Amino acid sequence: MRRAGFGGSPAEVAAFAALSMDAAVDRLIHFPDTAQLEAGPQLTEDTPRKELRAMGLTTEQIKALGRAHFENAVALMEWWLGRMIATPAPLQEKMTLFWHGHFTSAYEGKGITAQDILTQNQLFRSFALGNIRKLTLAVSHDPAMLKYLDNRANRAQHPNENYARELMELYTLGIGNYTEQDVRESARAFTGYTLDADAQFVFNGRQHDDGAKTFLGQTGNFTGDDIVNIIFRQPAASQFFAKKLLEFYVYSEPEPQLVDLVAEQLKKNNFELMPVMSVLLRSNVFHSDRAYRALVKSPTEFVVGSYKLFSLPPAAVEQPVLGAMTRMGQRLFFPPNVKGWDGGASWINSGTLLTRENLASALCANPQMMQTATWLTQAGSLEPKTLSEHIVAQVLQGDISPASRAQLDAYLSGAGTAALAMLSGENFEERIRGAVYLAMATPAYQLA
Repeated sequence: MRRAGFGGSPAEVAAFAALSMDAAVDRLIHFPDTAQLEAGPQLTEDTPRKELRAMGLTTEQIKALGRAHFENAVALMEWWLGRMIATPAPLQEKMTLFWHGHFTSAYEGKGITAQDILTQNQLFRSFALGNIRKLTLAVSHDPAMLKYLDNRANRAQHPNENYARELMELYTLGIGNYTEQDVRESARAFTGYTLDADAQFVFNGRQHDDGAKTFLGQTGNFTGDDIVNIIFRQPAASQFFAKKLLEFYVYSEPEPQLVDLVAEQLKKNNFELMPVMSVLLRSNVFHSDRAYRALVKSPTEFVVGSYKLFSLPPAAVEQPVLGAMTRMGQRLFFPPNVKGWDGGASWINSGTLLTRENLASALCANPQMMQTATWLTQAGSLEPKTLSEHIVAQVLQGDISPASRAQLDAYLSGAGTAALAMLSGENFEERIRGAVYLAMATPAYQLA
């Protein structure tokens, strides 16, 4: 559940643990209906400043309207985090997060609006376990992407290579599997892929270079869609996506033989993700010792998993949490560059780890946690070692070092604990919340 979603409450974990492995995987990959979840936040107008000036607005009016950008950013982040917490289809949201970090677009500059970003996010969700080639075609028509990588300004007279380059370098093939000439020819094919007056995709034939192009060894009067289809016929494409999936779901630096096996699954299934993920989540390598807790949780996984652990409602996600996520290194909808977040060990340094601990402390200091996390009062005994064992089982699934376990035992065995349990439920609750915080501060809790 940590890998195919964001973890879960002890009750959710227990429900999955009661299933066979095959039944658990089937439940994850066959999404239940999520229509009851809010499709998106309420957005306000966030017209780019250049356009506001053209409308004759004063500087003060522009500043006032510019606040809409901040308000929309907050609304988008709170909405998506809330959806990740509440969804009955965790793998759908986890794949949406995967695509968000892969086909990157940022909600800043270039005329990208909140609606563009929301539409792109919904696109990723609709293709969560769909066909990767078809998703790539859709991304090539996506308004946020057309703006972010400047393809809406790509014309036959002045070809723009930004999208053509990143499509191969970062999105589908990887460096070394194409030439600079391929970039130039691809850029020519993508000329005319632009936006209409309503900021929707349109193919403008007058701006398109309809001459012959030679791309990856093939020649023809190609359009951008032809380029995508040619790319997905290259052996490097299946290798590229196989490695990306393994690094996101299994472990970093997967063996070449393992990459080959997943690449074969991708080719065999014509880049349909559902059957490939079905195989991957059932595989011996996924359940191997090397894969277990081998990935560092992203800030998003840390936050959503913690909220699910305590069964906190999505409405509890507020701006201080978003600020903490930024300090942890991940601000949703604002990737640091076109490559996205590096992930892995880069998520952890002295500053980001301190922010994780501070957020865990803030969550545990909230008395509401004792009402929502009912499992905290179900240890069966107030004896310190029994309480410690219960907390370790629920928060860490038993994964704790002897030194950390000794620290937890000592904390719960502190002077006066038994008396506090009998005489002051409030103080005893504080002790319990403190023990949960200590469990969340362990290395194991930072790993998925």
